[in-house]
Amino acid sequence: MSTLPVEEPGEVPLRRQPTQRRSARRVERMLDACADLLDEIGYEALSTTRIAERAGVAIGSVYQFFPDKRAITQAVTRRHVERFMSRIGARFLSEDYGGWWDAVDAIIDEYVEMHRTVPGFRSMHFGDVVDLHLLDGVSDNNTVIAGRLRGLLLQEYGLADSEEFDLAIMVAVEAGDAVLKLAFRHDPDGAPQIVAEAKRLIRGYLNRQFAGASG
Repeated sequence: MSTLPVEEPGEVPLRRQPTQRRSARRVERMLDACADLLDEIGYEALSTTRIAERAGVAIGSVYQFFPDKRAITQAVTRRHVERFMSRIGARFLSEDYGGWWDAVDAIIDEYVEMHRTVPGFRSMHFGDVVDLHLLDGVSDNNTVIAGRLRGLLLQEYGLADSEEFDLAIMVAVEAGDAVLKLAFRHDPDGAPQIVAEAKRLIRGYLNRQFAGASG
């Protein structure tokens, strides 16, 4: 029986949903401002006042939709996850992979690319100490991500579902997250040799777990 969550992350915890295009754009500006500020000043120095100033909105507008900075940060994290999964899905549709091992490389490449180019992503590693439960109240962030990737790999490559498969994906996500953080500690763009080692590590580990599986 499967143990990892495969459902979509829940709705962003807005106090109320924007019903007009103008309100939706205002919320997006708040999320963009939060993402930029996370890169610039970090979570501890982040405040709703700073987010409002950067977004060019009144502080009351922020509180119309979000109760505090944690809720805004949670919304940014969920948006990152959706973009991450959407971009991986687009790669799977547009590129031909020899098997799951090439797909795993593509997942790592997308993580690295978003880390380099998407505001706030570098400050919001899915398992980071900002908040281990930003995505789900029960499961930690990396477990939620592992569940999403598990579902994608099962769908695309027909690997046998099992508790062992779940565990392997969860360990691979944790290991990859740790090694890729190391890559960005050594180089703001991600030290290429450490990124390459992350790929070797994860492929080697999963190859042992998925012995006999084919793409």
